[in-house]
Amino acid sequence: MTWKIETVVDDLRAARKKSRRLQNGEVRKAPLPSARALGGAVDDINAALFPRHAGALDHSASGLAFYSGARLNQALWALVDQIENEHAFDAETHAALANARSAEEIVSEFATLLPRIYETLESDVQAAFEGDPSAQSTEEVLLSFPGVKAVVHHRIAHALNALGAPIVARIVASLAHAAAGIDIHPGASIGGSFFIDHGTGVVIGETTVIGERVRVYQAVTLGAKRFSVDESGALVKGQPRHPIIEDDVVIYAGATILGRITIGRGSSIGGNVWLTRSVPPGSNIVQAQVRSETFDGGAGI
Repeated sequence: MTWKIETVVDDLRAARKKSRRLQNGEVRKAPLPSARALGGAVDDINAALFPRHAGALDHSASGLAFYSGARLNQALWALVDQIENEHAFDAETHAALANARSAEEIVSEFATLLPRIYETLESDVQAAFEGDPSAQSTEEVLLSFPGVKAVVHHRIAHALNALGAPIVARIVASLAHAAAGIDIHPGASIGGSFFIDHGTGVVIGETTVIGERVRVYQAVTLGAKRFSVDESGALVKGQPRHPIIEDDVVIYAGATILGRITIGRGSSIGGNVWLTRSVPPGSNIVQAQVRSETFDGGAGI
């Protein structure tokens, strides 16, 4: 069987020439960040944070330190390469990158944040263990819980986003989305002891603010109610448009919370609730119940 590769390649080239996106000048010569390379970098960072869980063979203090250091060094240089690609692409598109900070400066500062990221992740792991009766150990949580995997990616992506590498951060977030079905924008601010139980279908928008000790179940959406547009009809980007979730809130499966509203501390939001208004601390919000009545012998007419 022959594939007629030359013909297919020629046809693809012709198809690309017709693309409105490409005709509008969005094709650039600069290299783009690589999802594959960033996936490897995240794996290496995870290994540096949790070396025993990532395959280190020598569990002595010196053995773990050597393993962690080797994987971390590999990860940080990979991040430098990918952020340089992002900067080169941004410079070519004339986006807001007259970036004053080099990729090495960003990665150097990111490295200093890793102990703090680790401490926060430890609180997330503990929250998952304490919040799920099926969890037998924190090791099980760290190795196999999809919600924890997504939060590990988010802590890394959020730091990179804040330091000035938003495209790299968004790709890191997309890797967790692909693996766990959980979509957390790197811009979302999430406090410690955060637990996503089960997780599939969770969506957390860019300007969401989540406090401490919050628990979220599967298929929860923390989204925007509407999008502002400018005079030309283009979307206004970056405006706060997602919910604020205060400390100690539980949001059950399928709940949808939209707009820049506040869910007060200690509240419980029931399953499948649709909420577009703020609620005070200590609220217990549930679905309206369907009222059913039976009328006999013509009563009620």
